Amino acid sequence: FVVTTMNDDDQLMKGDKLVLKGLMFHGFHGVLPEERKLGQKFLVDMDVWLDLRKAGLSDHLSDTISYAEIYSIVKQAVEGTPQNLLESVTHKIASATFAMFPQIAAVRIKLGKPHVAVEGPVDYLGVEIFRTQKDFPGTTTFSKAE
Repeated sequence: FVVTTMNDDDQLMKGDKLVLKGLMFHGFHGVLPEERKLGQKFLVDMDVWLDLRKAGLSDHLSDTISYAEIYSIVKQAVEGTPQNLLESVTHKIASATFAMFPQIAAVRIKLGKPHVAVEGPVDYLGVEIFRTQKDFPGTTTFSKAE
C-alpha cells in the first residue's frame, strides 16, 4: 500500500477563503514599448485563505476582511507603477496583502493579459502564484504614490 501525507499548503487550500474573480484593470506593464505607452487590460483572480469561522458566527464585517480593501490593493498594483513582468506585479499584490492583513494565511493570484501578440487565439496569457505568510517574513508594502 502507498502512504501519502498532505503538506501544509495542501491542507491550507482546503480551508476557508475569500474569492475575488474577474477583476479588470487598465495597466502599463510589459517589456514592449507599446505596452508601456498604450497600456492594456489585465484580468485578476485572487483567493485569500483565512479563518472565516468567527465572521460566520458573528455576522460582523470586523471579524473578516472586506473584499473592497483587497480589491484596492490589487487595483493599486495593477494600475500603479509599470513593471516589466507580471511576476513582479503579482509579487507586489501578495506582499501588500500580507503586510496589511497578518491574519491571512495564503494567497493565490492569477494575473492575465487577454490581448497579447501571439499567433493564434487565446483567452489570456499570464502567471499564477501561490504564497503563504511565511514567504514574506519582513513584508513591506508599496507606497500610495506608486
